Amino acid sequence: MDNLERDLASGALNGCTPPCLSLYQPTHRHHPENQQDPIRFRTMVKRLEASLRETSAAEAVDTLLAPFLALAGDHDFWSRAQDGVAVFGAPGVFRVYRLPRTVPELAMVADTFVTKPLIGFRQSTDRFQVLALTRQRVRLYEGTRDALDEIPLAPQIPRTLIEALGAELTEPHQTVASYGGLGAGHPAMHHGHGGKESEHDIDAERFFRVVARGVLDYHSKPTALPLILATLPDHQARFRHVSHNPFLVDEGIDTQPETLSLDDMRARAWAVIEPQYLARLRARVDEFGSARAHGLGTDDLSQVASAVVAGKVATLLVESDREIPGHVEGMFGNLTLADAAVPDAGDVLDDIASLTAMRGGEVVVVPSEMMPTETGVAAIYRY
Repeated sequence: MDNLERDLASGALNGCTPPCLSLYQPTHRHHPENQQDPIRFRTMVKRLEASLRETSAAEAVDTLLAPFLALAGDHDFWSRAQDGVAVFGAPGVFRVYRLPRTVPELAMVADTFVTKPLIGFRQSTDRFQVLALTRQRVRLYEGTRDALDEIPLAPQIPRTLIEALGAELTEPHQTVASYGGLGAGHPAMHHGHGGKESEHDIDAERFFRVVARGVLDYHSKPTALPLILATLPDHQARFRHVSHNPFLVDEGIDTQPETLSLDDMRARAWAVIEPQYLARLRARVDEFGSARAHGLGTDDLSQVASAVVAGKVATLLVESDREIPGHVEGMFGNLTLADAAVPDAGDVLDDIASLTAMRGGEVVVVPSEMMPTETGVAAIYRY
């Protein structure tokens, strides 16, 4: 399975040798709904085939579609589906991504891959991670308002207290130790408060310290995603005491994580993140308003297309789930609108978003109700 985060960051999907095939499909996680997913996928592949046969030789069409058909027959893949799938094919290229949220159906042959539906997955405005922590076990989840999935911990991070401390677990006799060279006949100094509960506290703090450092180094720093801690209240305090993670949000989920279903955890995590998400979006909208007032922003499609190609756009707000048929072409960003009824008409917003990302600009996907313009785009210039 290809790594979407890595490929978007590296620009692996930004260019391809035509014809470029893009297929998006909602999928299902559970039986019996997921039994229809490969059937629907084959139907969408037939749509790609019909489009290809209008312009390409039969042998080339068969070569391009072979990996799509192989995927359709991969039972293991479909049995482990999430909420959506994105598949890209071109000469010498075939990439597949499971998606943790649903996507609109799309099967398109064009001169470039259709990537706008994926941009929202890369941006961090509504993504977060949840660290589910007990004395015995640690798990990490990543998700959005729509879905939450467990993700593999980096191998350097221990999964359990025993794995972290092993033979160094505090024994009852270790809670009372002799310090300062004191020998037999001298009173012992107590380590902690003594007793079994103190031993547990010592080990828990040591365990949490190792986990906190590993999560910061191997997950929080690489993704820069907000981290929500799900654990009992006393563990919240102890973990926060030893953690130096700037991505750890102040509000946590104060309960035993093992008692929560995945959907309950997602809902409680989103309740923590949503105010921050909305505040960040409002700040972007306000930033656009200020930029436009000073001649450093626009919502005019033609102007945005030209500015994007020139590398002038620092931040692009693009409306979620909206399409404008057409293309952005040429070295000057010429805008060509098309009839939505024309097969493979393309999407102007997808072209603009992809070009912005290729030139190092930030792309923020904004829900329709918060979009500050009527055109589907709002560009903030670098200069």
